[in-house]
Amino acid sequence: MHVTHLSLADFRSYARVEVPLDPGVSVFVGANGQGKTNLVEAVGYLATLGSHRASSDAPLVRMGAERAIVRAAVRQGERSQLVELELNPGRANRARINRSSQVRPRDVLGIVRTVLFAPEDLALVKGDPGERRRFLDEMITARSPRMAGVRSDYERVLRQRNTLLKSAAMARRHGGRSMDLSTLDVWDQHLARVGAELLAQRLDLVATLQPLADKAYEQLAPGGGPVALEYKSAVPGAHGREALYEGLLAAMAEVRKQEIERGVTLVGPHRDDLVLKLGELPAKGYASHGESWSYALALRLASYDLLRGEGNEPVLVLDDVFAELDARRRERLAELVAPGEQVLVTAAVDDDVPGVLAGARYGVAEGSVERL
Repeated sequence: MHVTHLSLADFRSYARVEVPLDPGVSVFVGANGQGKTNLVEAVGYLATLGSHRASSDAPLVRMGAERAIVRAAVRQGERSQLVELELNPGRANRARINRSSQVRPRDVLGIVRTVLFAPEDLALVKGDPGERRRFLDEMITARSPRMAGVRSDYERVLRQRNTLLKSAAMARRHGGRSMDLSTLDVWDQHLARVGAELLAQRLDLVATLQPLADKAYEQLAPGGGPVALEYKSAVPGAHGREALYEGLLAAMAEVRKQEIERGVTLVGPHRDDLVLKLGELPAKGYASHGESWSYALALRLASYDLLRGEGNEPVLVLDDVFAELDARRRERLAELVAPGEQVLVTAAVDDDVPGVLAGARYGVAEGSVERL
């Protein structure tokens, strides 16, 4: 799968830009702040409905504009599709596939698939659990786009349950009568059911990624492993959706008193973590800066190998990564990704990009993109 044309209107720094793309390697070169990352961020948005740099859509719309348009022509084998997203901060986004407007934004998921390497990836190893949960959830959605609906359902039920718990906590603190919490049992069942589906997908993903991540780490840092991925949840050892459902119900029952006191849901996939181990120790807090970078890169390479092995090779995006790496890691990463069907690279200095990544070069400056 590869993108053959990218079109942006009022997206980030671009009033309007048209970028024809070929398979193979394309490198976008320009000084910092000229809009290189904005281009690959747009491709990533089509794949995930989110940005790797912003938590909301508002920063993605050019200052002074009401909306932004991201459009891409995509080819997979002999099939071509046109996918478009209209970003409307504060209102519902809109989507079109092959110029049909009768689709939801999440219906575009799966048309474009990406694996993105970026400086922010270091947070996968050194950051909070939320970074690793996001990594897992974006991957399970890339593997199975229907999981976007499951994730949305889980977030909706979690909000409803938290609202009920918060009301109960407020009533208790202000000395009022205890609230009728009979409906909490219903919300427990809803949360456990959809949570079990999400949890089952995460556990399957972690088990599948484990050997791929270990292999990738060895390729990047020979002799430096092994690496291990351990998923930590409130229902350790449970497997299968029914066992996970029952385990989540039991875990919620066990902490219900504390939840009512604090007014928040204390167990579920939203509280879980992926523990990354290097040798016998957790990478977070023990791995060196170089080891942490190798680990983060190994997770991305493992993701790429997994998606490629499942039949729809993703676009590889390397966003200002080479400037963060030493010469050895630059060369090894470049050699591993060079055979990709489509590789999009951003760099402030062309010399930072290893020679093995030969291909098209684009100059990016002041809102324009020109092929060199």
